[in-house]
Amino acid sequence: INRLDNYEGPEIAKIMLGEEYKLYEEAFVIYKKCNMLSEAMETLLTNIESIERAQEFAARCNDSAVWYKLGKAQLENGQVAESIDCYLKANDATDYVEVIQAAEREELFDDLVNFLLMARKTAKDQLVDTELVYSYAKTDALAAMEEFVSGTNTANVQSVGDRLYEERVFKAAKILYQSIPNNSKLASTFVMLGEYTQAVEAAKKANNSLTWKEVNLACVQAKQFRCAEIAAMYIIRHPDHLEELIAQYEKGGHFEELIGLLDSGLSGEHAHVGMYTELAILYTKYKPEKLMDFIKLNTQKLNIPKLIQACERHNLWEQAVFLYTHYDEFDQAANTMMQHSPVAFVHDQFQMILQKVSNHEIYYRAITFYLDENPMQVNALLNTIITKVDHARVVHQVRKMGHLPLIMPYMKAAQQHNIAAVNDAINELYVEGEQYEELRQSIEDFDNLDQITLAQKLEKHELIEMRRISALVYKKNKRYKQSIDLSKQDKMYRDAMETACESGNADLAENLLRYFVDNDMKECFAACLYTCYDLIRPDIGLELAWRKGMLDFAMPYLIQVLREYTGRIDALDKKSQKKEEAEEKEKSASNDFVPDYMGVNPMMAGGMQGFGNLALTAGPAGMPGGMQPMMQQPGFGASPGMMQTPTMMQTPGGMMPPRM
Repeated sequence: INRLDNYEGPEIAKIMLGEEYKLYEEAFVIYKKCNMLSEAMETLLTNIESIERAQEFAARCNDSAVWYKLGKAQLENGQVAESIDCYLKANDATDYVEVIQAAEREELFDDLVNFLLMARKTAKDQLVDTELVYSYAKTDALAAMEEFVSGTNTANVQSVGDRLYEERVFKAAKILYQSIPNNSKLASTFVMLGEYTQAVEAAKKANNSLTWKEVNLACVQAKQFRCAEIAAMYIIRHPDHLEELIAQYEKGGHFEELIGLLDSGLSGEHAHVGMYTELAILYTKYKPEKLMDFIKLNTQKLNIPKLIQACERHNLWEQAVFLYTHYDEFDQAANTMMQHSPVAFVHDQFQMILQKVSNHEIYYRAITFYLDENPMQVNALLNTIITKVDHARVVHQVRKMGHLPLIMPYMKAAQQHNIAAVNDAINELYVEGEQYEELRQSIEDFDNLDQITLAQKLEKHELIEMRRISALVYKKNKRYKQSIDLSKQDKMYRDAMETACESGNADLAENLLRYFVDNDMKECFAACLYTCYDLIRPDIGLELAWRKGMLDFAMPYLIQVLREYTGRIDALDKKSQKKEEAEEKEKSASNDFVPDYMGVNPMMAGGMQGFGNLALTAGPAGMPGGMQPMMQQPGFGASPGMMQTPTMMQTPGGMMPPRM
């Protein structure tokens, strides 16, 4: 092969490379002798498989095609650095995709930079520029990278920046984000670099909630509270992000800074209900002493139900009551005050709330509460709700608790309604306190009570005044006999006389009169005749006086009887005379001539002068025209012929005095 020249070298070399002969060395020599360097390199790499000889051959030849084949073979063999060097010598970037992948896998970024710089001269692909930027960053050639991206290029800077950010190559990522610019990612990158002031400035340009939240969180974790507050001001204006921000501060224990942040936010134009409410909730947790003043100043700007829940969680019952009141939840306010009275109860406020509750059962729970914890104010409470409660139920409730005397002022005020339960309770207390004057007045003014039971109870009382009241009650219930017997037993004879008089029963009055006569009570006998004058028949009174020698004591009574009946007879006489005169006038008017036999003397026709036809009659039945006497005294009307009996009305000569 070396000695001969005149032969078809390429054809012979192909035959030698066949499977039949496998004369690889001879084929290599033929290719080299024929100056077919590329085929010779191929034979070395593919058939002889000697990278070392291939390298020596390429170095001797220094042909671009040879270098390319060597570089590709080395790339496939995993010799990335040597491969890149060969590609550079070949000045051929045909396999740039494979080279980039292999170089990045082996992290041979310095070599890759050189390759890509060569490749971008011929390959106009975005991948080349993009990977060049990435390689600059990985080799920390930031100045070169910055210069490159500031010039004309087709690199996908955003994707490179994101890759670098994820790989925590923040300085390079910062340069790339600044060049785009991507302020959101730039702010994040500044945060990672600890450049919080620059992060805030970038966030201002980005102006979106996620960026502000990220910056704020990083600043809080780094305790850069000034920058954190600037970022937070843009967050708290959005109610949806407010609770998350508060949770971050609280997780780090930065309560003072959080309260100061929200307090500052309230002075801005973006303040909203959520900010006021969350600040109030923070006060419930960390500064309860400031909560009440804050609530009073900003009641209309709070989410009251949410704040009430916070107050209840932290046992701030006074503030909860205030909020319930302003939310018109008066029932809950009243219940809370009673359940947590040591800190929440205020008497005046509770009375105001009770006037507005809708559930009337709260009134009765309030009464029990006052009796247990504030008994001296129970009457003030009852006076407040006096028009809204069932007085009978109140009395029953307090009686059951054994504190009935405490509510006496209330019961007196309610007694005007004349309710049986109230009257019974008041009278019971009067009896226990032996207040007989008040008891008597109560019974006389208010009659809706169990009077018989009260009378029976008082009947055996040790105080005589109480027994007198018992007699009074019997009298009011028309049990006159029991009343009189009780008065006689206590020697309350005046009461007995008044009862007998009021009864209108002649038998009771006369029995009482006989009692006085039998017991030789002359003065009482005289007083009874006077008191029961209309009931005692004159014949009974006179008989008893005569039989017991008490005529002197009966004389005033008898004089009065005679005077009364004399007056009655005179009145009847005048009435009869007028009637007779009227009849005469009628007769005179109807007859011009009156016969002599009609002129009878009235005195001779009817009886005594001045009495007309009544003088000789036997009583009311004999009165002309059926006229009845104006009043009939018991014991007199039924005595026939009384006027025919000689009396003191006759003159000493036995003749009636002439009519004047």
